[in-house]
Amino acid sequence: MPFSDKHKKYILQQKNKLSTEEIARELNVDRTLIEEFLKSSEKSTPRWFYLVMFLLPVLIILLLEISLRIFDYGRDYEQWIAAGNGRLTLNPEIAFRYFYNTERVPSANHNYFDEIKQPNSYRIFIMGGSSAAGFPYSPNGAFSRYIRKRLELLYPDKKIEVVNIAMSAINSYALRDLLPGVLKMQPDLIIIYAGHNEYYGALGVGSVETLGDTRFIVNTVIWLNQFKTFELLRNIIKSVSGLFSEPVKSDGTLMARMSQRQQIPYESEKYFAGLNQFEGNLRDILELTKNENVPVILGKLVCNLKDQKPFESIFNNRFPPADEIFFKAQNELASGNYRNADSLFRLAKDLDALRWRAPEKTNKIIETLGKEFNYPVVELDSIINAESVSGIVGDDLITDHLHPNLRGFQIIGREFCNAAINSGIFPKSNNDYSLQVQDSLTLSRYNFTKLDSITALYQIIILKSDWPYTKEKISDDEKFKLLNILTYTDSLAFLTGKGDLSWEAAHLKLAQRKLAEENYKTFIEEINAVTDEYPFDPYPYETASQLLVDSKMFNEAYPFLTKLNALKSGAYSTKWLGIIDLLNNRVDSAINYLSKSINYNSSDAQVYYNLSGAYSIKKDYNTALQMVNRCLQIEPDYSMAKDLQRQLFNATRIIN
Repeated sequence: MPFSDKHKKYILQQKNKLSTEEIARELNVDRTLIEEFLKSSEKSTPRWFYLVMFLLPVLIILLLEISLRIFDYGRDYEQWIAAGNGRLTLNPEIAFRYFYNTERVPSANHNYFDEIKQPNSYRIFIMGGSSAAGFPYSPNGAFSRYIRKRLELLYPDKKIEVVNIAMSAINSYALRDLLPGVLKMQPDLIIIYAGHNEYYGALGVGSVETLGDTRFIVNTVIWLNQFKTFELLRNIIKSVSGLFSEPVKSDGTLMARMSQRQQIPYESEKYFAGLNQFEGNLRDILELTKNENVPVILGKLVCNLKDQKPFESIFNNRFPPADEIFFKAQNELASGNYRNADSLFRLAKDLDALRWRAPEKTNKIIETLGKEFNYPVVELDSIINAESVSGIVGDDLITDHLHPNLRGFQIIGREFCNAAINSGIFPKSNNDYSLQVQDSLTLSRYNFTKLDSITALYQIIILKSDWPYTKEKISDDEKFKLLNILTYTDSLAFLTGKGDLSWEAAHLKLAQRKLAEENYKTFIEEINAVTDEYPFDPYPYETASQLLVDSKMFNEAYPFLTKLNALKSGAYSTKWLGIIDLLNNRVDSAINYLSKSINYNSSDAQVYYNLSGAYSIKKDYNTALQMVNRCLQIEPDYSMAKDLQRQLFNATRIIN
């Protein structure tokens, strides 16, 4: 029977208080009728409701993301940024993708390359940590410099682009993240020299920047960094809830700050986590490059075995202390047992609980994955050993615990090039130089100055005056005394090593000083160092040109002006090329350049004066008179122009 409205209301009010049987008894009806009514009264939720509930938060997040981008919130995490003249360079803020708590983060060398790859170009990317970046000899002492110079020798008709995007204190997480952006730039070859920073580098298992041992989580967080909403969320969590650690203090070296004295014993859980992290990320990298059919060369890692005692020697029940093994290795070496000594030095390094040097198993992973993906692996550890004085690498080729010296970097560059040639990765060259001759010619073309050497020395002194090289903190005053700064070059090196003066600015300042001292040889060396590092940057050519012109060294300025004009033609370069041509009686060329200068700047009286002189030499007196008249309109008191004007008046009267 149908229920009245009163009964319906009663049933709905009591359904949560009474059972259906009790309600039926109160109304004196069959229980099944109550159940049927309640069932019919329950309206099913429409599907669109669930769709809206799902899409609403997505829409809110999307609108928030768009708003944050419109208002330019946070940092710029784009991988490549414009460097002018159609060129790109690695974003100097890219490291903030991986460093969340560190105040001063590293950046890569400023290598530029064409945004649109030229048909005749050959492009190589270098990826890795501080050793790949060339510390402490970066930028022009890195092995990437050797590779570029060697390629320029082999392929003079090609545009060689060796782009070094390696950075201090990054590891395979960063390389994996950067690789897709590298592949978009159409590399002809990728060289990877990495593995020392898996424990204490950014996001490593022992780093203050760690996000844990799970690769999936870490790589997901890195991927999410591209979204402004995630950056906002991360910043809120960091500032409000304190889930992220306090900023790492900026004093001390970067790796000292990153490791924070954390010990990782041999074959401990974190020890294996670091190896698994490296193997997994490197596998991902090589799978991606293989899928894109991009050649890769891997290099085994090098470190100081013979002359770097373990930093942290610890006692446990499973393994002997690292120091004990190191001393045994020294005794074996002294006895002439080189093979035993080498094995013991490597074991001592592996037992060192401060993992600033990669374990031997890291090189095994590199070798295994190289074979699996059919990529060349350069046996750098064996090669550097063979080049060392005692057959075991030490201070003769390594500056500290793992960074090669200049000769060490040159050997690494040589071996990467030889591997590329022997494996057929490099294109065929028309030059038939032997590998030995190629190496010799490449080394003869290096531009590495005394300033670079002192800068490197100071950086090593600063590194070794901090933990873990010293157990007690050395004051800044004591460090300053160790540097023994005596000359202007020393002071520039000190500022460069500290990061207070750019490498380029230091060389240009020293060049200016040497020119003022009439030391032209050193001036040219310093200028060439900069122009060799940044061959497509007009600024150093402009600086050199201005310094030489101001010193009235016009012929010496000419080649710099020519290069400046090719890179960035303007009023200044064309003016002085024209004036110098006129001084050397190259009249037609002078007229050409001076006329171009007027197109850039029509109010330079000196240009009109020299152009008038050029037309006078060609006996085109009417045009010459027009030019000198224009000169005097701009600068009425130009005495030399007045004299020339009088002479031209007389000449034109005679002609007319």
